[in-house]
Amino acid sequence: MPVTVRSFAKINLGLRIGAARDDGFHELLTVYQTIGLHDLVKVGIERGTGIEIHCADPRVPTDESNTCFRTAQSTLRALGLKGRVVIEIDKRLPIQGGLGGASANAVAVLLGLELASKKSLGATERLAIAADVGSDLPLFLVGGAVLGVGRGEQVYPLPDLPATACVVVTPAVGVSTPRAFAEWDRRQKLTLPAPSDRMLEFGRAVSAWLSARFYSGAPRRRGQAENPLLDFVRAGIDNDFERVVFHEYPELCEGKRALIDAGAEYASLSGSGSAVYGLFASPPAARRAAARLGKQGWTAHITVTLGRGRYWRRIFDC
Repeated sequence: MPVTVRSFAKINLGLRIGAARDDGFHELLTVYQTIGLHDLVKVGIERGTGIEIHCADPRVPTDESNTCFRTAQSTLRALGLKGRVVIEIDKRLPIQGGLGGASANAVAVLLGLELASKKSLGATERLAIAADVGSDLPLFLVGGAVLGVGRGEQVYPLPDLPATACVVVTPAVGVSTPRAFAEWDRRQKLTLPAPSDRMLEFGRAVSAWLSARFYSGAPRRRGQAENPLLDFVRAGIDNDFERVVFHEYPELCEGKRALIDAGAEYASLSGSGSAVYGLFASPPAARRAAARLGKQGWTAHITVTLGRGRYWRRIFDC
């Protein structure tokens, strides 16, 4: 019997790009945070052979290039299953938006195949399949706030954070991640600070935040809301991709500025873009901002950050 899985998006709370590796990837350091925006992925196993992918959005590939295809192949093999896999993607997240939509879809297929077949993999096996398919997949097997290192596929759960109002702006452009990395490399040789210095700076910000998170005696500034997530982003973190993507797509920089002008406590590009998001002190503040942005012509989505517990409670609640 087919099962439907919510395929939640992520944002990046800061992102540092390190040196290029021998395998062609870059070292990364980031904090992922899952949010409530999602696609729906229906997965079924029938008699026969092959893998079929269906999606009404013509921009979504339905052949072997879709990460869902490789994930289904690997999961069938790991579970010792034979059959025809049918995958239906109800695409609601933007394409090339930096929200991890394709990766989240692939993880939904992995989990859906386990549920549909009534067979289970171990956590280590799931993570190995996910990391083999793509850098962003493993985070969706953790959920909540997640530290990503390596090429992003090495994931470590961070303390669950309170739900925080979020507005995501999705401009009508897509950003190619490989192209963004190539432009980063070109500019790195010319003007940008040494990657190791920026990686160290970001690592210290994460460590300082975690230390303060567990030390309740730390003093607070007057008027500062007691929200650990907002505390973290106020530490001066940013996304290295902004240095190259905003130059090529100035409208994304304008979107970030519009979020700040609308009252965001923090705003940033997510991944390599094109989505930009803002975090707000309260849901009413987020609603007011989204209304203002809509009047200015922006496509704005109101959502909320999802802690690990809520992420896993909602993922199969379709």
